[in-house]
Amino acid sequence: MTELVIALLMIVNGEISEARIQTSMSECLKGKRVAMRGNNSKSVDYQCIKSMAELESNIDGSKSIKKLILE
Repeated sequence: MTELVIALLMIVNGEISEARIQTSMSECLKGKRVAMRGNNSKSVDYQCIKSMAELESNIDGSKSIKKLILE
């Protein structure tokens, strides 16, 4: 299934390493601040985006990002 999501991205050496669905842009920015405080590496960056994404359902009923559709 494809949906519009707000995602917190972890970018390592210029490539998206992880993408997590967030409930709102403010929650995403809060998560970004927390992640940046705990990370001293220059090669890791965090970014919040609003994008279409292919989602998959997990066993517990939650959704996770299978593939981002960046346009």
